[in-house]
Amino acid sequence: MHKNIISRIILFCLFLSACDQKQTNEIITDYTPYVKPLVGTLGEGNTYPGAQVPFGMVQLSPDTERWNWGAASGYEYSDSTIYGFSMTHLHGTGIPDLGDILFMPTEGKLHINSGKKDLSEPGYLSRFSHKNEITEANYYSVLLNDYNIKTELTATNRAGLMRFTFPKSDSAHIVLDLSHVLRHKVIWSNVRVEDGSTITGMHQVKGWAKERYVYFAAKFSRPFDETRIFSNKKEEKYDSYKTYRFKSSIEAAGPDIQFVADYKTEASEQILVKVGISAISTANAIKNLDTEIVDWDFNQVKENGKKLWNKELAKFEVSGTQEQKETFYTAAYHAFMSPTNYFDVDRSYRGFDQNIHKAEDFDNYTVFSLWDTYRATHPLFCLTQADRNANMINSMLEHYKQSPDKLLPIWSFWNNETWCMIGYHAVPVIVDAYFKSVKGVNWELAYEACVRAATHPQYDATQEFEKLGYVPYDIENESVSKTLEYAYDDYCIARMAKALGKTEDYKRFSKRAMSYKNLFDPKIGLMRPKDSKGEWMPNFDTHFFKHMGAYTEGTTWQYTWTVPHDVQGLINSYGGNENFTNKLDSVFASRNDKDYLGVDDIHGRIGEYWHGNEPSHHISHLYSYAGQAWKTQELTRKIIATQYGNKPGSLCGNDDCGQMSAWYIFNSMGFYPVCPGSDEYIITSPAVPSVRMNMSNGNSLEIIAQNYSETNVYIQSLKINGKEWDKTWLSYSDIKDGGKIEFVLGDTPNKNWGSSEKVSPPSFSDNI
Repeated sequence: MHKNIISRIILFCLFLSACDQKQTNEIITDYTPYVKPLVGTLGEGNTYPGAQVPFGMVQLSPDTERWNWGAASGYEYSDSTIYGFSMTHLHGTGIPDLGDILFMPTEGKLHINSGKKDLSEPGYLSRFSHKNEITEANYYSVLLNDYNIKTELTATNRAGLMRFTFPKSDSAHIVLDLSHVLRHKVIWSNVRVEDGSTITGMHQVKGWAKERYVYFAAKFSRPFDETRIFSNKKEEKYDSYKTYRFKSSIEAAGPDIQFVADYKTEASEQILVKVGISAISTANAIKNLDTEIVDWDFNQVKENGKKLWNKELAKFEVSGTQEQKETFYTAAYHAFMSPTNYFDVDRSYRGFDQNIHKAEDFDNYTVFSLWDTYRATHPLFCLTQADRNANMINSMLEHYKQSPDKLLPIWSFWNNETWCMIGYHAVPVIVDAYFKSVKGVNWELAYEACVRAATHPQYDATQEFEKLGYVPYDIENESVSKTLEYAYDDYCIARMAKALGKTEDYKRFSKRAMSYKNLFDPKIGLMRPKDSKGEWMPNFDTHFFKHMGAYTEGTTWQYTWTVPHDVQGLINSYGGNENFTNKLDSVFASRNDKDYLGVDDIHGRIGEYWHGNEPSHHISHLYSYAGQAWKTQELTRKIIATQYGNKPGSLCGNDDCGQMSAWYIFNSMGFYPVCPGSDEYIITSPAVPSVRMNMSNGNSLEIIAQNYSETNVYIQSLKINGKEWDKTWLSYSDIKDGGKIEFVLGDTPNKNWGSSEKVSPPSFSDNI
């Protein structure tokens, strides 16, 4: 009897152990060793290497550069000095901002000036070496050579944790410089010593975002030995004598404020600082901090963030070489950094009306680089981050309701519209999500906002666009680019209007979607500016590049192809496939010798194809509309081989909040959304042997590339869910339920595959 009971107990324990082991095995797959945060920090990528959880509000990272436009994230791999470690950063953008609430540990003589990176002026900055730098998902470490202080960073959603390991010293310091931001100007700040180990404060910044408020609360693991506060580089001291009677040594306000905590330290003594931030108040910053970092367990915070990253990275199961895995998972890491959360633990956030709101039934997000991310990043979210994408769209709709212009975001962050870039590209994000079955959005309100964006009387010549059928260059800058991008956005509205039964709107926006034809000059086979009288721009140089000219960050060679919704219509404008593909060939084969050196937006050149900037991103896929799909396969593999990798300099252009990375992910899997808002993806040659995409809806899509090698870049045959497939495209309905895509690759083109007009992707003019 007793033996039987004991046996049952043992079996039960073994069962529980097996269950625990199974659960552990399901959770523990660690993809983070493949993440290389330094990718994109050298050259034009403008990424940062610091600590962040997926889509986190805090991006705790080192700042090596403050003023250079070429280091918009605050970090440049070629630098050899660090100013300090700030709480916020923009990922991969072309314009600097953020870099809020900078801390710097020092030792020896106190400096409250930052100093200069060329060391021509002394300051609190320090030299460092990449040999003493460690970068991982949600972890950064570096040795500050001038002070022999090891600094480690990790983060939660709304808070950061720093661990400083000091040498033995009678003069160790932790400096907080509230005047520090990236490139722009602090117009007011304050700091207060709350108790023997806590400070609070804020700063107000005028920059690319015109008015930002960043509040903070910082707690130190060791009580201060002494504290000092400086205003305009002079120490604030309380004194009973008349001269200083109104000054406080524990509180100060002004545009140039520094706080210093002084310590005597033993060798290898560690002092930790945890910092919460908020856009609302110091009280909320404290709530955020106390909720998310409850103690001083640095390693636990680091591991918690690592688990969050593994949850997101597990959406892809990739096979291949070490370099391929590192390139792929780093791209996924970069794609899942932005947009960022922008609400406190009590769900409050500062709105675009500068009032305080509650995100009662959605998570509020910010940092919408929509001219970039509508192309591939948000389409990737439709498949892998559907709930987040819904929250992002709901955040855009709150922008619409709170904006004085009643407009969707153009390029917004931290409750500010920057009006950067062109088009109204919240529209394709919304429409793509609508047709990809994203749940949790008021689609009638979303449609209303889309129509408002396209018809706002004060927005960038939309009235002239509707009246004339194009934007005239003598009235508006970037006229050709705006015409083409408005036409595409209007296609998206037309498609949604039809689905919602809004017949008159469908007719109106369908007509507008065809406006691209009005700027196609058949004599040169390129898009050309027209004036308000309908005359072509005279003496037109097709290679002329000028910021704020007729094109946005490009020339007609990049922009002529911005007709993703009606590629067949564009082919017809050329007179057929042969003329169309010949012109495409000239894009990639161009030997234009114009000197573009020093022009910010021209990187990753293959002829007149500039992969470093977004208008080119779909061009290589257009061959698949015109019977030459093998050229698409050849080019996308060439772009991946030459413009991506696992080294600091492996991004040829700004990552632009994940767009460059999302392009890589899609094309590595073998398909790409040329026209977000439609149902179609264009098929190309996968760049990894296999990948399984685990989608938000719980289904998995397995992609296998038989005979994969660096030279086998051409599709010989294809099956989707066991069915032979000769179409050069697939639809969302083909993959939404999961399944298997099986490529057979070879080293010579199969020019018959996908060559028939019957298997070409659909275009808008096919159905109107």
